[in-house]
Amino acid sequence: MNKIEPIHAGEILLEEFMIPFGISQNALAKSLKVAPRRINEIVNKKRAITADTALRLSKFFGNSAEFWMNLQNRYELEVTRDRLATKIDSEVEIFPMLLGGYGDNNHHQIRY
Repeated sequence: MNKIEPIHAGEILLEEFMIPFGISQNALAKSLKVAPRRINEIVNKKRAITADTALRLSKFFGNSAEFWMNLQNRYELEVTRDRLATKIDSEVEIFPMLLGGYGDNNHHQIRY
């Protein structure tokens, strides 16, 4: 089964907001009072949506900053999971108390 590629927040910005409303990159940048390069890099998936940009987008489009941050966070988490899941699974053990250690008298300590 083919895995669906994670969707960058910039793709949502472009496909669901800018194109349907006929907003150019330059017009959006001007309205948000940011450099056009910032919008260009976001829609071309070369830059993340930051908290600052999320606040500006939420004001302009009338939605929440959390909407934009959640899109970005979900994308970053999926990309990182795809890249590092196997490595993390092999390096990090489950906390012993989660493996049924609550009822016994063995007190587990994590030592570094």
